[in-house]
Amino acid sequence: MTDKSDTKKDRLIEALGKSLGVVSTACKSANVSRDTHYRWMKEDAEYKSKVIELENIALDFAESHLHGLIKEGSAAATIFFLKTKGKRRGYIETTDLTITEKKPLTWMNEVSRKAKRERK
Repeated sequence: MTDKSDTKKDRLIEALGKSLGVVSTACKSANVSRDTHYRWMKEDAEYKSKVIELENIALDFAESHLHGLIKEGSAAATIFFLKTKGKRRGYIETTDLTITEKKPLTWMNEVSRKAKRERK
């Protein structure tokens, strides 16, 4: 039984590689259920390791595509990159929230009580 299971795992790993890690597509292609895939992820450390490596390959692929778009002058790709990878250099959006009313947050207790009454 192990050989058959290993063959299915190998087929699914290959299918995951071809689908860039899209589980539904890979499972359909390899004729393996999603439940089986996730069970293998929990129970088989070697299988899980291979799947994680494929996820990294898919991320590398997407990242290289993003770099290509940046080279082509895509403002959206450049902004996205800076917002995600350039945070430590200050490329981050922040929201300033100023509270001017100095009222205690006791109103939260009333909201909570009201929600409990509505559930009954």
